Amino acid sequence: METKSHSLTAFMSQRSSFLRAFTCANETTMAPLTILVASYTDSIYTVSFDPTPSTGSPTLNLLARTIVGHHPSWIASHPSNKSLVYTGLEQADGEVVAIKYGRSGTVEGGVVVARAKSGGAHPCTLLVTEDELIIGNYTSGTIATLPISTSAPYILSPNPWTLSMPFEHVGRNKARQSSSHPHQIVFNPLNQTENELLVPDLGADKVWRLTKRGDCKWSICGHIDFEAGGGPRHVAARGVYVLSTPEILLIVITGTTLYTLLELTSKLAVHSFPPLPAPPTLLTSQFTLSALPVPDIMLAAEILLPEPNASFPETFIYTSNRNDPHPEGDTIAIFSLAAGEGQPELVNEVHTGLTHVRGMAFGGDDDKYLVVGGAEGGGVKVFERVDGGRGLEEIAKLGEDAVGCPTGFLWY
Repeated sequence: METKSHSLTAFMSQRSSFLRAFTCANETTMAPLTILVASYTDSIYTVSFDPTPSTGSPTLNLLARTIVGHHPSWIASHPSNKSLVYTGLEQADGEVVAIKYGRSGTVEGGVVVARAKSGGAHPCTLLVTEDELIIGNYTSGTIATLPISTSAPYILSPNPWTLSMPFEHVGRNKARQSSSHPHQIVFNPLNQTENELLVPDLGADKVWRLTKRGDCKWSICGHIDFEAGGGPRHVAARGVYVLSTPEILLIVITGTTLYTLLELTSKLAVHSFPPLPAPPTLLTSQFTLSALPVPDIMLAAEILLPEPNASFPETFIYTSNRNDPHPEGDTIAIFSLAAGEGQPELVNEVHTGLTHVRGMAFGGDDDKYLVVGGAEGGGVKVFERVDGGRGLEEIAKLGEDAVGCPTGFLWY
């Protein structure tokens, strides 16, 4: 594993040298990028990020505000039509909303084109496929699906199909683990056929594995257990990706490891993760911050694993830590995988100046930029990856007076 990892890094460094001159030559002409911002307000915000303005430093500017309803905290676009965006309203009477962008010829403001019940309470995560919207309802502990289309009426049925997640007993953290709480729905990144879902369940201390039955409905087919009171929130993995130079086309198949962020204990759990029916194996578990013990108020939130590329040949994992009492705000922890997939090493902690960093997302050429939000203070910031991805440098900011309570992002 280590030999493969180091040889891959050397290859990518060589490729980077081929393309560096081209990248630098084109940086001055980069067009502004559009970011949609989910929030704990009643709106989705449209923001413009200009990394190379004609004068001055990179800028963030508010373009529009689309009112959709109570707490649209998660946003996801349709895989073949990015102008169609879905959000869930985190309320007791859960609802999902379809929003169409670009109708006026600009990306700025969206128009609500469809609504439906979410099949439970407080939908906090969505997965959009070509013809299906998959919804995770946090408080009710249910997974739901709705048929969808890229044309009117967009949501094809008012009645979601639902699946209640199993729950055996109240967890160690009684305030947060009194029932099932699905917090994310993703396709297994290590299964390229997209026929297995992974559902981190914060309340049950499990990640559920789901596949489709003969009737095309999702069914639980396995799970991963975690430490009592850990509260798995989000997962990430490195699947199949393509690397190339002008001289070489190289397809590298990597990824046998699943990384799970445990919200309630602020830990990164690492499992070897073979295909079903083989069981996973816990390799290690480590804290997402160096200062121990972890304050009780702190909670891990997001985990990102951008694919290696020409600009950033080394692989890093980025996790956010909320509610840090430090005067410089919450941190983003950066883990290196230089020692191998199963051996992440905490190499940096970047203070953001934000409070309650819930959501963040990579975007721009080669995932050069990271947009981050403080749901309870500080607004929205864009950081640039530096030192090969080992560090982050703040380059643009938009205050909380412009974008309130940001919780998630979508690079448009």
